[in-house]
Amino acid sequence: MKNYRWITLVLLFVIAHSSCQNDKKEIESKAQTKKPNIVFLLADDMGYGELGSYGQKEIKTPFLDELASKGMRFTDFYAGTAVCSPSRAVLMTGMHTGHVSIRGNKGQYEDKYGRVPLKKTEVILPEMLKEAGYQSAMIGKWHLGIPEDISTWAKGRGFDYAVQEQWGEDKNGKEIDERVHWVNNNQDSIFYNYNNYSCLDEFRTDFALDYLDKKDNDKPFFLYMSYRTPHAHEFFLKKTDLYADKIEEWPEIERRHAARITMLDSQIKRLFDKLEAMGELENTLIIFTSDNGPTNENHHSYKFFNSSGNLKGYKRDLYEGGIREPMFAYWKNKIKAGTTSKHPSAFYDVMPTLAELAGVKPPTQTDGISFLPTLFGKENQKQHEHLYWEIQEGASVKGFKQAARMGKWKAVRIANSYKTELYDLEKDINETHDLSSQFPEIVEKMNNILKTESVKMEHYPNSGGIFK
Repeated sequence: MKNYRWITLVLLFVIAHSSCQNDKKEIESKAQTKKPNIVFLLADDMGYGELGSYGQKEIKTPFLDELASKGMRFTDFYAGTAVCSPSRAVLMTGMHTGHVSIRGNKGQYEDKYGRVPLKKTEVILPEMLKEAGYQSAMIGKWHLGIPEDISTWAKGRGFDYAVQEQWGEDKNGKEIDERVHWVNNNQDSIFYNYNNYSCLDEFRTDFALDYLDKKDNDKPFFLYMSYRTPHAHEFFLKKTDLYADKIEEWPEIERRHAARITMLDSQIKRLFDKLEAMGELENTLIIFTSDNGPTNENHHSYKFFNSSGNLKGYKRDLYEGGIREPMFAYWKNKIKAGTTSKHPSAFYDVMPTLAELAGVKPPTQTDGISFLPTLFGKENQKQHEHLYWEIQEGASVKGFKQAARMGKWKAVRIANSYKTELYDLEKDINETHDLSSQFPEIVEKMNNILKTESVKMEHYPNSGGIFK
């Protein structure tokens, strides 16, 4: 009887051990086959020269510079265009501004000039990634819907979890307080009490950390962090002693501008540290960039810190300073550390890149080309024949601008001038010498791009181009 019991115990142990081994193998198999997480970090109005890794001398961004040094830094990466809404529309849809439904921060209606939402027929990133089994979250500035229709807000456009600010009037004509952050469109959402936080981005990062704690661990995630820095209109900002040694030297608006960028740096480090503590870094692609060039608003001067990095122009310009952005990608042990890429790419390349990463086909609407081969150091990177941008600021012809880049050539056209400027970016990155009179054949090619890439779009009467 004793031998029988002993044999029984041994068999139970073997079965239990075998079961544990099988469970371990299943967990390891899942870890190996789980699709990579994606964290997209978007600054608001950050210029090409506002990070130390892109030449900034005064503003301290130690963590972002370190992260850039451990990944791949892009030198020729472009936003969707030179102002918030249309640029973000390009990012979300993979369509350039000659095709996407939003061409400016506002558009023309019969009786008003107001915000225009993305069309429901335009597939956006979280909707695409959902097909690949991703859960998704958007925290921060959305800017792609209208306040009176919550179906156009981030939660209504495929994000499983969304925390966003909103401004304007609701469906009852009541002004919305932009300090209220709407959690999944909930009317009882959370009020940003700036007395409790160093800055708005600390408040938003808290939501991200909470989301990471509560997400489904069996699914890959797409986290879109849409920060507020260094946008010039964060009026509710706690007093900070950052750069206290510059009080006499710098105007207060400039000291606060620098402080907020440094505070953003520390908030992104908090997020990174969380991912590291969770053991997610080896399976997470992190991309950092900005939605357009540096701001020159609210008494801040983009020249004070050389925010454009010696490039011509700033926010709302289609010169390089308005659209060329700092961008780097980090993926532990996947992207070679300390690398730099000159591959010309833009916001509309993000959708096909993430589609390839997730193992799904991008929507047919996209104008982009995946830059995943570049991230992995491959030589089979496809190139754009040209890049294209447009912007409509106000309803007048004067507010319609177009630009295109074809190899080393860059064309800029401000509609009411009826003239296309031409620059050689290899010799003149600052766009100081207009060569249009010397190379009429190149101007003709560029004009053909400007004419054909812009399709007519409701709410934007100058779309399609202005040519005599």
